[in-house]
Amino acid sequence: MRHDPPRHAGVTMGSGKRSIRFKIFSLLLLPLLSLSALWGFVLNLTIGDGISLARANTIYQGIGVTSTDLGLQLQAERMLSVTKLSASAADADRLAAQRHATDLSLARFRGQAAGESSSDGMGAALSTLLDELQQLPAIRANVDTAQTSRLEIAQSYNRILDALFRLYDRMVSVPDLSIFEQAGAMQAMGNAREFISRETALVLGALSTGHLTDSEYAAFAEWAANRRAQYARGMAGLDPELRKPYEEVIATLTFKRFLTMEQDLISRARAGAPLPQSLKSWRPITDNLAAMLDQVGVKASGSLASRAQSVATGILIRIGLAGGLGLIAVIASIIISVRFGRRLARELADLRNSARDLADVRLPHVVARLRRGEEVDVEADAPDITEGDSAEIADVARAFGSVRHTAVQAAVEQANLRRGVSQVFLNLARRKQGLLHRQLTLLDAMQRRATDPDALRDLFQLDHLTTRMRRHAESLIILSGAAPGRAWRKPVPVVDIVRAAVAEVEDYTRVTVMPMPNAHLSGAAVTDLIHLIAELIENATIFSPPQTRVQVRGEAVANGFAVEIEDRGLGLAPHEYDAVNERLAHPPEFDLADSDRLGLFVVGQLAARNGISVILRASAYGGTTAIVLIPKALVADDGSPSPIPGSLAEVVPSHGPLNAPSSSFSSSSSSRQTPALAAGPSRDAGEPKASLFFTPPASRAPDSAPSLTVVPGIADTGPIGPPVPPKDTPEKPAPRSTTSGGTHRGLPRRVRQANMAPQLRETTGPLAAPTPPAQPTPLPRRTAGPTGPGERSPEEARAMFSAFQQGGRRGRLDAEKGPENAADGPGTRDEPLTRNDGVNTPPAGASESDDPVTIRPDQRDQRRDLRNHSDGYVHHTTGEKGDE
Repeated sequence: MRHDPPRHAGVTMGSGKRSIRFKIFSLLLLPLLSLSALWGFVLNLTIGDGISLARANTIYQGIGVTSTDLGLQLQAERMLSVTKLSASAADADRLAAQRHATDLSLARFRGQAAGESSSDGMGAALSTLLDELQQLPAIRANVDTAQTSRLEIAQSYNRILDALFRLYDRMVSVPDLSIFEQAGAMQAMGNAREFISRETALVLGALSTGHLTDSEYAAFAEWAANRRAQYARGMAGLDPELRKPYEEVIATLTFKRFLTMEQDLISRARAGAPLPQSLKSWRPITDNLAAMLDQVGVKASGSLASRAQSVATGILIRIGLAGGLGLIAVIASIIISVRFGRRLARELADLRNSARDLADVRLPHVVARLRRGEEVDVEADAPDITEGDSAEIADVARAFGSVRHTAVQAAVEQANLRRGVSQVFLNLARRKQGLLHRQLTLLDAMQRRATDPDALRDLFQLDHLTTRMRRHAESLIILSGAAPGRAWRKPVPVVDIVRAAVAEVEDYTRVTVMPMPNAHLSGAAVTDLIHLIAELIENATIFSPPQTRVQVRGEAVANGFAVEIEDRGLGLAPHEYDAVNERLAHPPEFDLADSDRLGLFVVGQLAARNGISVILRASAYGGTTAIVLIPKALVADDGSPSPIPGSLAEVVPSHGPLNAPSSSFSSSSSSRQTPALAAGPSRDAGEPKASLFFTPPASRAPDSAPSLTVVPGIADTGPIGPPVPPKDTPEKPAPRSTTSGGTHRGLPRRVRQANMAPQLRETTGPLAAPTPPAQPTPLPRRTAGPTGPGERSPEEARAMFSAFQQGGRRGRLDAEKGPENAADGPGTRDEPLTRNDGVNTPPAGASESDDPVTIRPDQRDQRRDLRNHSDGYVHHTTGEKGDE
């Protein structure tokens, strides 16, 4: 057996709480009964006034509006018709357009007049006007044939307008005497405005011929007198409030000039006599005067309409008073309705305010406090709602209070859950970061000891993978709301930061770093900048074809330093750029469901943390350009543009210590000054230069002090050992194998591009950089001759200087560590800034096994020097046990 739940549980008759249905019934029943009883009584007493008001309003909204527009169109057509009879046919087009406008207005007026009754006085006036309008085609025909005079045409239009004004008089029929009198006075002012229009039409026609006829002069004088009479009648009938605007118009200079011209024309003009010169300004003065009168008339009509509304209100009040005994019932019903209505509205308003307070104030405040890591008391932040007097509203208040309590509790639990997940991410990322740091330290030590090119290449690849893993671990830390542990104490060059970011990208061989100014950025932001730029570069490489390049540029700007990353991909739609830029400018809260945009979220968090602006826009190549604007606060200093580490540098001879100041390498007047690669021996000034990329053994000079490749901004700043003195007697070259490294005569075999600068090699090499935009013109090469005693081959010279360079650096490291710290360990030396910025990486599509000898120990040492900075960085990580 089914049992229905009890209705209105908890509500009893003696509880003092009534159902909302009862209150609504009480609110509506008494007013309806009272008003229904009074309606029949009032209807019999005041039905006449009500019908009059309704009819007056209907007439004004229908015939009144359309007839006013018809009068204005007829006045304009009258003036153009009179002018056409006196002037040439230049105004024919204007007259035709005006006739068309008049016909449209006439059609609307006839449509409104068709439904009006002709039983009263207004019906008779309306019929007279319609009869006069039937003469309009004949009047137009007379104008076109010019068979009548100007005055006759004007009088024909005047008869139509007179009938129209008589209709206006009949329309002023309201049950209030004061309003009727004011409406009549305003009608007189309108008639005066009509006489000004008649005078204007006649004067404009006379100006074209230069004189007035006797009949025209008499008509003009009559119209002027009628105008004065209408003004006097209207001004006398208007009350002070409505009369004041008209008095202001009469007091204006425009009206006074009009009166002067009118009086001058009446007193001086005669039949055949020339018109006064003052009439030349009649048209602009009358147009201005008509505009002022029309404006005053509109305001006066509005004021009179407001009075009519007040009269209508008075009539309604009389209707209410006429109810007699029903008035008490009406007042009682109003009081009861207001009382119950206010109480009900107050209770519902409390519920509405509670809902808005929860949605707009409490929940956002709780969420903001939870984001800041503060503790939230659910009971304090979700108090109970005050219950009302109505049973249903009280139940709704209790239910809503429960909902609010549950919502706050859910927000707290969700925040705790997110905090726990973030902490798990942070712990895992910290452990992974510690292991990766130890792995990078170990790989660095292995690279220092490696001499085999193949093994060194594998170590470089493993180093690159580990660097990328470290960036992903730092991304987890950023997603958790923490900061990565790496930090630099001193400013770091921008070019090193960009190259370090390139080193953390998987497809780094496709990235081209353009020359940048020798600016330095604050060490505190280096880690975040490396990570931010790396994310943008990786995004560019992923969303662009593999055969295209990604270019990175940088320059100092007025607001700091700008880094531009451009790819050749497909780009985005304009609305997608707007959405991405909005996320970068105002990074939202991290959502686990939105995992396909983790890189953009990381970029947005890093940019917001350091005050950096990141904007994506469409590239001219169809791809995307990311612009990173670093603020001035993070820029340490600005310098002149310097070459990228690893590019060609000027060779300067040095006859002293390696770190002593050196001068530029000089050449003879017939030779071009060509930049060289790494260190090489200096030559005598008188010896002609050969190609710097291949030196024949037969033309070698005696050994001299080694020279130094000067690369501004990236040179090793540590102490350098004493220079190796030149030998008195050159050593005999080691025996060479003609099968593996030489020709059948024992001459050295030139390996293609083996001794060429990495930046100038072709893209077919395994570890070559991208082909630069413009290569230097190669110098003429000499033919290799037999190797004589006391001369070295290029391979031997390279090996000798590489060993010298490597030994010098190891000696400096041992001297810095001291006898007690001879062995490197984790944390005993500064962590390098980058791990792939010193080696010229192969372009996309190149094989790493094509030329194994291109990665040499001297290149490895040069790469390590670019990674080690004099200031170092501080790496805040802990062990792998997760105690961080």
